[in-house]
Amino acid sequence: MMTEKELLQLKEKIDSAKIEVAELNGQKKRTLQQLKDDWNCKTVEDANALLEKLKDEIEQIDIDIQNGISELQEKYDGLFTAEA
Repeated sequence: MMTEKELLQLKEKIDSAKIEVAELNGQKKRTLQQLKDDWNCKTVEDANALLEKLKDEIEQIDIDIQNGISELQEKYDGLFTAEA
């Protein structure tokens, strides 16, 4: 059987856990509202799908930039070399 002291310690742990759960639920609610307001995402799954789409777009933009740089280097090769 648990002592009174052990029961009180257990009660404190339970109360602390309840407070933490309430805080985490509040954070979750705020985060979901922000996703909805900023990105029109209604669920975390929507946000993950949007994230993947944006990653693909960024990757394509990076490829386009690298291709553009390569084209410029080929077109203007030697024009901008420093002469002493």
